Amino acid sequence: MKKEVVVAENAGFCFGVARATAAVEKEMAEHIPGERIYTLGRLIHNETYNRRLEAGGVNVTSAEEIPALAESATEASPVKVFVRAHGMTRETEALLVSCAERNPYFSFVDCTCSYVKKIHRIAAMQWEEALAEAAEGESGRFLIVLGSESHPEVIGFLSRFGGEKYVFSTADAFEKAISEGELNKVCAKQPILLAQTTQNLAEWEKIKKLVKRDFKNPLIFDTICSVTESRQKEAADLAHKCDFMVVIGGRDSSNSAKLYTICKSICADTVWVERAEELQNKIPFSCNKAGVVAGASTPHDIIEEVSNKMSEQILNENFAEMLEESLKTLNTGDTVVGTITAINAGEIQLDLGAKVTGVIKQAQITDDPSASLEEMFKIGDEVEAFVIRVSDVEGFAELSKKRVDSDKNWLKVVEACETKENVEGKVVAANKGGVEVVVYNNKVFVPARFTGIPRGEDFAVLVGQNVTLRVIEIKEGKKAKGSISAVQAEERRAREKAFWETIEEGMVFTGKVKSLTSYGAFVDLGGVDGMVHASELSWKRISDPSKVVSVGDELTVYVKKLNVEDKRISLSCKTAETNPWYIFTNQYAVGDVASVKIVSLMPFGAFAEIVENVDGLIHISQIADHKIGKPEDVLQVGQVVDVKIIDIDNEKQKVSLSIRALIEEAKALIETTEAAEAVEEVAEAVEETAEAADAE
Repeated sequence: MKKEVVVAENAGFCFGVARATAAVEKEMAEHIPGERIYTLGRLIHNETYNRRLEAGGVNVTSAEEIPALAESATEASPVKVFVRAHGMTRETEALLVSCAERNPYFSFVDCTCSYVKKIHRIAAMQWEEALAEAAEGESGRFLIVLGSESHPEVIGFLSRFGGEKYVFSTADAFEKAISEGELNKVCAKQPILLAQTTQNLAEWEKIKKLVKRDFKNPLIFDTICSVTESRQKEAADLAHKCDFMVVIGGRDSSNSAKLYTICKSICADTVWVERAEELQNKIPFSCNKAGVVAGASTPHDIIEEVSNKMSEQILNENFAEMLEESLKTLNTGDTVVGTITAINAGEIQLDLGAKVTGVIKQAQITDDPSASLEEMFKIGDEVEAFVIRVSDVEGFAELSKKRVDSDKNWLKVVEACETKENVEGKVVAANKGGVEVVVYNNKVFVPARFTGIPRGEDFAVLVGQNVTLRVIEIKEGKKAKGSISAVQAEERRAREKAFWETIEEGMVFTGKVKSLTSYGAFVDLGGVDGMVHASELSWKRISDPSKVVSVGDELTVYVKKLNVEDKRISLSCKTAETNPWYIFTNQYAVGDVASVKIVSLMPFGAFAEIVENVDGLIHISQIADHKIGKPEDVLQVGQVVDVKIIDIDNEKQKVSLSIRALIEEAKALIETTEAAEAVEEVAEAVEETAEAADAE
């Protein structure tokens, strides 16, 4: 029988990835002296290719580093950032545009795939329409996504829809969420269904049916890339025709993972590799026809290298020699890759392509004795392990998966130290010297002074918490030292920088009183303090700020004066709307009558409170309608009386009041009333006289 290797037509770079890599490679070739080239995140899901870029001077940056990068760009050292085909969030795009507008020596190239751009437009448009419907009182819309929640492509288009959104990795996960009532609160809304461009077509068809079943009038957008669709169909067809399949792609490549799942479900002899050397001893001797498919992030030279390697082995007729080569000898200390052939209680068995069978006890897989190996693995899975002991007589090799995992994870810790990348971890223990944090399953010691807990306070409160830290030192014996405070300081500097770049006079803040002095209060505005002078705490004159506010109180303040150079902010609680004189003049005018409270008595008159913090003077001559000896002969402190406002001096903010005016007005009214009554009596008498004369 003729032996052959068939490479799928759609193997390798898709249009979007090809466009992004071509743009970066062109920039590398036309490199301007001094220019710095960056990619926003790893350009593609292929470490071999990414290492080539790194060797060529292309660095990787993140959205958080963009402001500092843009600020560092100069004519002698310009910066250009390439956005990968996966796209970016709406916030990152706005940040890049803003930075490019501010600095002519900073630029970016948006290499987002056209299919991904299409999803961005759909998500943004649907959110706009959802807002319009909400404004008209309609129930609105929500988003359902088939994809990986942590994938940069999904994160990017989720940022463009501001409403409720749900991401499911499989159709079964969606159905489970429905059955458990997780989507009950949005059952009255209209669903919008989208898919990550590299999703499995079978899963997509399944979730579409479920959404149509469970919701009325769903809006379904077929957003799986047509190249992905063709690639998956071709992979399935090829797997049916071949007795051995190879999937080439990065381990974190979503589309490569989908291809492997499809091929593996059809052809049991399917392997997933990143490079040609990983094929060693994996091609079965009985193989007559082998198929090769590759993910969208796989360079063509790697595909060619793999296919050549396969052809060399498959077309080699010296099977005895190949068999002898395949039955390799294992030694203690080797690292091997095997395929799971059996899962038993407490252990798994692996085919190592050697004369012995690999055995991994549960204790060498996980520290959790209650973990279910059946749930963790399945027959056919590949496992990398460390050889602890080999027994040719007994025919088995005792292996450890934990040892390999630990070594790999330790390399991640070392890399984090070298790149100064922040890492996440959980605080598991505390002692008098500091705390221990588990990072990538390795312990990193954080000394007390680096925990971010003030000296004298108990840093043991961190135990059980997830923290972000920076690995600052690597020691022999797999020991590492970290700092939580370094990350906190960096975040604080970033917040302060952003704060000082945006703050303006007149801005209003709500902050907490941090400390008090004899001359005012310091208020935390969010990492930066401002000072409210005692005279600005209240319209009322105060001698001690502690009589008005306490530490911990929330205050609404506005920026009265700003000194960016000295990093000083003068705040005030006093606004025009709270000005007592403003309140008074908007409530009263000359001629109005007011009920006032006597607050003090003086030889020349009495002061009365009209509104809070606004007093008026009742001159002694205006207290009564006759001469009095002193104000206290008529009035007393605390007494409430009615007065007439007879004068308002806006310039001096003084008010003149009168009780006498009301008394005289009352007397005049009485006299007028009595005169009217007398006239009426005379008129009645005249009328009676006239009636009597008529009667005679």
